[in-house]
Amino acid sequence: MDHTLGYAALPAGYHQLLTPPEAEPPFDDAGELAAVWGERWGASDEVGQLREVLVRTPGDELGAVRADAYQPSLDALVDPAGGWYWTGAEPPSLSRVHAQHRGLVETLEREGVVVHAATPLHPRYTKSVYVRDPLVTIRGGAIVGRLAPRMRRGEEAAITREVAARGLPILGTIVGNATLEGGSFAKLRPGLAAFGTSVRCNDAGAAQLRELLARFGWELIVVPLPGFVVHLDIHFAMVDVDRALVNAEGLPYTFLDDLRRRGIETIWAHPQEPWALNLLTLSPGRVLTSESAPRTAELLAARGIEVVTIPYDELHKNGGGIHCSTMELLRDDAA
Repeated sequence: MDHTLGYAALPAGYHQLLTPPEAEPPFDDAGELAAVWGERWGASDEVGQLREVLVRTPGDELGAVRADAYQPSLDALVDPAGGWYWTGAEPPSLSRVHAQHRGLVETLEREGVVVHAATPLHPRYTKSVYVRDPLVTIRGGAIVGRLAPRMRRGEEAAITREVAARGLPILGTIVGNATLEGGSFAKLRPGLAAFGTSVRCNDAGAAQLRELLARFGWELIVVPLPGFVVHLDIHFAMVDVDRALVNAEGLPYTFLDDLRRRGIETIWAHPQEPWALNLLTLSPGRVLTSESAPRTAELLAARGIEVVTIPYDELHKNGGGIHCSTMELLRDDAA
């Protein structure tokens, strides 16, 4: 660039070109993320080597669950005014809740995963251990959701502060009358994700998610879940590159057929082990799941999937599992 004409011959502000704008590489380029945001935040898939997760250690919030709230027709303890439900007739064993969650954290750490613990919330948030739901992550950062039930509303703001404080970029926030919960989101492979619409996740949430993902070059498959199915992650989990564990009874045939056409092999979970699907993939072909699903573990092992199990049945009664209790902050790319 020729500056020899002298300052008087140049337009005002011309000096800006001495430090020119640089749109490339794009925001979500791995090197750009590491240089600007300190890390290659997020994940391009669900199966690459897991590096960092967020959890929230349970406190004594489940001590509010009372035996006199049992409703036999629902086989659950329910108090809508108190903002809680718990399956079965017996109140929670807080010692088992704490021990099983501690076992989850210790197992992740033994696997080499860095575990970040979120700040405890007010005791009225009886589901706050399930940090998966308030957001989703892709390569580059997080999209903050909007939880459907009033008893959980407010966890979104808390989780946003947690991940932002660790350096994770916030890529967008679900607004308006849309509802979106992270348990219904799954990355099938880089650039392709699925989102289950349900009693908790509405069409408006799916539309906003599709728009946000499109900015980063992602395609979204919307999966209408049947009946009172809450989230996709109770019926579907990626366990390896192009291999998924599925419970066909909770998924529409059109989605199963779409998986087949896209080259994703399906492994059928045992139909009598509903929590088998709520697992966390640690690396390609290696998963962490509840020991309450031994037959599904055998089916996975027979297909060459390594299975690590821990007790987690007490926390299932609060409506979530291992996948619900962990939010991936950083994964390596599987490919």
